[in-house]
Amino acid sequence: MNLLTDRLKYEAIIDRPKLRGPNNSKIIVWTTVNVELWNIIRPMPRNALPPPMGNQLLPNVPNWSWHEYGNRVGFWRHLNALQSRNITATLAINGHVCSTYPRIAEAALEAGWEFMGHGYEQQPQHSLDDEDEEIAAAVEEIKSFTGKQPIGWESPGLTETENTLDLLKKNGIEYVCNWPMDDLPTTIETKHGPMLTLPYPLETNDIVIHIIQHQPANIFYQQCKETFDRLYMESDENIKIMAISMHPYLTGTPHRIGHVEKLYDYINEHDGVIHMTGEEIYHWYKSETKAE
Repeated sequence: MNLLTDRLKYEAIIDRPKLRGPNNSKIIVWTTVNVELWNIIRPMPRNALPPPMGNQLLPNVPNWSWHEYGNRVGFWRHLNALQSRNITATLAINGHVCSTYPRIAEAALEAGWEFMGHGYEQQPQHSLDDEDEEIAAAVEEIKSFTGKQPIGWESPGLTETENTLDLLKKNGIEYVCNWPMDDLPTTIETKHGPMLTLPYPLETNDIVIHIIQHQPANIFYQQCKETFDRLYMESDENIKIMAISMHPYLTGTPHRIGHVEKLYDYINEHDGVIHMTGEEIYHWYKSETKAE
């Protein structure tokens, strides 16, 4: 395995085996809410307000506060929107959030959400002094808080080094979200055995829609709706997974949360829809395919 891409094989979607959806479902909807710790002593992961005269200044108070709004206010809008529609989400969580924002972690745990590793704090895998130590610390803090080993991982910014997959598997992780390349799970090899990649989204991700593409609030609904419509139509041939990724400081804001609620109401009008967490998808797929 010289290149990361040597760890997986190409599979055309038309050649994938036909799978039975849970409870005869046609489409699995997987919702991930990302809750992060932005350390104010570091450059912010993203900026809403450009620095004056183009100079990156620390501490970056306004952009730290932009993210903090998500943890103080936006998360609770997401939680209410999903709970009121009986949707159990996956919480992509920086491990240190469990002790820094315990109120959020407690609410997600009480709601039955899956806790998925998302780094220890919000910084790229490439910038870590000791990647193994940081992964282990994130896993341990989540495990200590929930009483359960997390099996999923989404790296901050979906970043990976050549060692990330091996270190994740070593630390008990069974699926990753860093390879958004398919509508179904795929197998990827590590030094410690195979893992699954789950179809984490880029195009139905509020970071891409609102921060990268600078789309207006209603486009989150429109883009996700059109994605759902197409996958729902194609699910006559084989089950599909539609993943939706949200960040509380983006779609948890007053002018966007209504589009989130409208989207889930639209999805739930359709027959054959099932909402699942990443962990549930992992176990379903392993059972269906007898994947090792």
